[in-house]
Amino acid sequence: MRERSVLLGLSYRLLGSLADAEDAVQETYIRWHRLSDDERRSIANPRAWLITTASRIGLDMLKTARARREQYVGEWLPEPVPVAARWSSQGASGAVDPAERATVGDSVEMALLIVLESMTPAERVVFVLHDVFAYTFVEIAGIVGRTPAACRQLASAARRRVGDHQRRPVPRAEHVAAVRSFKAAWQTGDLAGLMDVLDPGATAITDGGGLVSASLEPLHGAEDIARFFVDVLARQPGLTIHEELVNGEPGLVTTDGADRTLAVLAFATTDGGTIEQVWAVRNPQKLASWS
Repeated sequence: MRERSVLLGLSYRLLGSLADAEDAVQETYIRWHRLSDDERRSIANPRAWLITTASRIGLDMLKTARARREQYVGEWLPEPVPVAARWSSQGASGAVDPAERATVGDSVEMALLIVLESMTPAERVVFVLHDVFAYTFVEIAGIVGRTPAACRQLASAARRRVGDHQRRPVPRAEHVAAVRSFKAAWQTGDLAGLMDVLDPGATAITDGGGLVSASLEPLHGAEDIARFFVDVLARQPGLTIHEELVNGEPGLVTTDGADRTLAVLAFATTDGGTIEQVWAVRNPQKLASWS
């Protein structure tokens, strides 16, 4: 059980869903307990065995997840996760072991999770194991059933995908300021204020999963996005907007009068201080950890 946070961090990165990650970790434990006492005693490194097993389970789940997501109603977004600290958090743990640093509480940004979704299952597993958990290609080869050379090629392809979507780093203070400006304009229904903080070429994706109202297609352009969020406020006048860390980055969470979480928003900002991406998760099945 000491390895739970490590396994959850691995599985979340592989699957983009905390619920699926919990299932993968549970299945990993089931397989561990199915071993005989002698088999368990013969395992020199239980953490390595657990990570290997969880990775194989994650790879199998990724292969079936693609078919499920093709039937998903509207746009699919990764499940956002909260962290305990506020915006003053120092972030990652100082632990030396990469596996210890890669817990779910020190999660990847939503922008990277979106890129991970564009990878093939094998690319994603190799990238996470090598670039996050510092596994060698020889070790990874035994997990994914490929040669070390093939794993190296998969990692290179995954890094190209990341590079193609990589943005210029934005100072945290600028990101915070943009998110707070978005909040201030949104909670007062200030259409012009929202348009000012949004980049002219901004995109917004809302994920309702067919269970709650959401835009079935991405929204493009500052005006369309601003009007969408002003309309949301008009339909829900009791909406409360909170500043929260979303996947380790400043974001927003909305609640109703009963303090139920209605949406979690993550953002990507430009180096000019405007918002160029909004990811709004409304699917209640993805908001359980925010209640």
